[in-house]
Amino acid sequence: MPARLINLFTPKLLVCLKEGYDLPRGRGDLIAGLTVAIVALPLAMALGIASGVTPDRGLFTAIVAGFLISFLGGSRFQIGGPTGAFVVVVYNIVQQHGYDGLVLATLMAGVMLLLFGLARFGVVIKYIPYPLVTGFTSGIAVIIFSSQVKDFLGLRMESVPAEFFEKWVAYGEHIGTTHGPTLAVAAGTLAVILVLRRFRPGWPGFLIGVTGASVLVWALGMPVETIGSRFGGIPSTLPSPQFPALSWGKVTALLQPAFTIAFLAGIESLLSAMVADGMTGRRHKSNCELLAQGIANIASVLFGGIPATGAIARTATSIKSGAQTPVAGMLHAVFILLFMLLFAPLASWIPLPSLAAVLMVVAWNMSEAPHFIHLMSAPRSDRAVLLVTFVLTVMVDLTVAIEVGMVLASILFMRRMAEVTEIGTGIHLIDEDAEDGGDDHVGAIPTTPIPDGVEVFQISGPFFFGVATRLSEVFEQTHKPPRVFILRMRLVPVIDASGIQALTEFVRRCRKHGTEVLLSGVQPQPMQVMGRMGLCHEIGEDNFVPNIDAALTTARTLAVHP
Repeated sequence: MPARLINLFTPKLLVCLKEGYDLPRGRGDLIAGLTVAIVALPLAMALGIASGVTPDRGLFTAIVAGFLISFLGGSRFQIGGPTGAFVVVVYNIVQQHGYDGLVLATLMAGVMLLLFGLARFGVVIKYIPYPLVTGFTSGIAVIIFSSQVKDFLGLRMESVPAEFFEKWVAYGEHIGTTHGPTLAVAAGTLAVILVLRRFRPGWPGFLIGVTGASVLVWALGMPVETIGSRFGGIPSTLPSPQFPALSWGKVTALLQPAFTIAFLAGIESLLSAMVADGMTGRRHKSNCELLAQGIANIASVLFGGIPATGAIARTATSIKSGAQTPVAGMLHAVFILLFMLLFAPLASWIPLPSLAAVLMVVAWNMSEAPHFIHLMSAPRSDRAVLLVTFVLTVMVDLTVAIEVGMVLASILFMRRMAEVTEIGTGIHLIDEDAEDGGDDHVGAIPTTPIPDGVEVFQISGPFFFGVATRLSEVFEQTHKPPRVFILRMRLVPVIDASGIQALTEFVRRCRKHGTEVLLSGVQPQPMQVMGRMGLCHEIGEDNFVPNIDAALTTARTLAVHP
């Protein structure tokens, strides 16, 4: 096997160990692993309940999948486990096909993820539009919030309708049955979480809120439903692996849900890895990460768990807590296992309304409300993808939403790729022909030399997400971060919301390394979209220049007098 291919699929754990593992790294990983485990413990149980299974299955997922995702993955900092993204699809599968059906669907999804990784499909994440991801993520958040109203208010309902409108109609009809003690526990837990998030963001708000509610319910003997009263408690050991019964009929019936699980696992894990890269300046291996996700999902359901993927919030928490290597993620899984072994009997006292409060906070975090509102100022086509995906997720089905959203996004992608998009150094590109004396020749070719500490790049054609990603790769490959980065955009006719999002992240990344970004010759449509979506303010009006010569003049001043 070629060395390059071996390197492509070598887990980051081995890379980190080859670099050397010392006491400071170990201390950072230990603290981060414990911190994330404390955050993940109540969250895993809550997500298990929301997914239509028992809370212990959420813990099994955090332990088995969490360990393997870090052990085999392509990111130094990825924290894996159950996430809100899976709640809707898992719940629907369990309701229609039972837990055995979920196991089979997840096994199929795991195989798909393995094939995606081996086929090197990891880079596909670059071409999935930002509005599509925001649309179905916000839709899932609305569904999760809606599913927790009954437990939050303690409504006396035999069953909750599956359809969105019918669900809220039923809530309205039963609002008079609200249970005072249940509402008090839920509201109190929610208040504790929000107050700690505001004034003590470093404290484990979820665990403190749930623990406080459990102690209160036990001490006062409050008539509130708990994990013990509904599910009979939490086991103190991992179950033995079990393989589901197979039949061709089940396989074909679960093929579509399996693809949805694989799609969500791939998207969420690679987005989480990209967030980790942005926070640390490191780079993940996308195809290696997909292989790890596939193996982790297969193992998770064989040991009684549910689907898993990279968790953005927990990964960010791990980084902020001092994580250095994938050992932090492995330790997080080990700590959750120890918590389960030692404190399983106490979990029976956890009140369900407190977990409902946790999930409502998770839903708000997932909703990405500021991003959703921001995208409403994007071009019409991006708004269409956002709203169609969101509405279909909430009103119809997540699988349908993803399929329709991908079709719409593909049509937009083909339209935007009608022109060839290329990126390269400004001084080596052959520009379009122009008449002498015409306005078109202004800045076409630099008439002054490029000073030291300045890089010039030109983009021609529509600006979409993949172009900005390639810009980031070029920036990272430079021997030394330049003082000024000139981006020539006079040949960019249009830019979309995905391009704006990626360009914003690129500018922030450059400035993190002390590099100033200048935009040269921006056309009317991109300038209008940048202004409407706030990128002009982000970059600064002085950093927009009319042509390459003006950009070089400004860059020379910045390079000499930073």
